[in-house]
Amino acid sequence: MKHSAGSELKDEGLRYRELAQQLGQMSWISEGYVQDRGPGAGGPKYQWTRKVKGKTVSVALSQEQFEWLRGAIENWKRTQELLREMQILSRRVLFSTLPEPNRRKRLSKKVMGLI
Repeated sequence: MKHSAGSELKDEGLRYRELAQQLGQMSWISEGYVQDRGPGAGGPKYQWTRKVKGKTVSVALSQEQFEWLRGAIENWKRTQELLREMQILSRRVLFSTLPEPNRRKRLSKKVMGLI
């Protein structure tokens, strides 16, 4: 059974609000990558690496810092996923509800950023 346009918009609005709620519940975030280099590694056992102005910067960490940052980095990745889905929903609503200029051919989903 197909959804009507109004029903789809309602579903997308509901999904958008769910995503916004999840985003609002997100805890600490951080970019980068952490690694546990294991025992006997030359240099620090725990390390945080990230890019700053195109250069790689590494910082030695304690085990507690490593565990905290690992969670913050996972939260950052999840935040990006939520924002990406919210953008797609926003564009879907934009292109399905607001008037468009005359076009020679229809816009593809790729051009609209829906895929």
